[in-house]
Amino acid sequence: MLTLTLNTTRRTEFLDITQEVERALPRPGMEDGLVFIYVPHTTAGVTINEGADPSVAEDILGALNRLIPLQGDYRHLEGNSAAHIKAGLLGSSVLVAVEKGRLVLGTWQAIFFCEFDGPRTRKVLLKTVGA
Repeated sequence: MLTLTLNTTRRTEFLDITQEVERALPRPGMEDGLVFIYVPHTTAGVTINEGADPSVAEDILGALNRLIPLQGDYRHLEGNSAAHIKAGLLGSSVLVAVEKGRLVLGTWQAIFFCEFDGPRTRKVLLKTVGA
């Protein structure tokens, strides 16, 4: 298993990690297969969406922040219930095909680490499965 370490700088943000994931792939026996991308945090997630226009990620984050505000009628005492809800909605993992050592993504797709309770140091775990 491979580990990426990320440092986020804002309370909520999307970080494009596509290149970091792809750089981790060139290993013997991993020319074709799958990469499982997992975020082991309850207030962060991972998603695939458009990476060509950065305003798409900003729009998604803005909509999430409007739908699930930081302050609300939450019972969780740590003050980060909104982060838990957002992470639950987006999810903690994605599975991406790998062909000839490259991620198989659509023309506009990118992999985003989704921070909802930052800034923090975070981990993203990568597990490859060869064909």
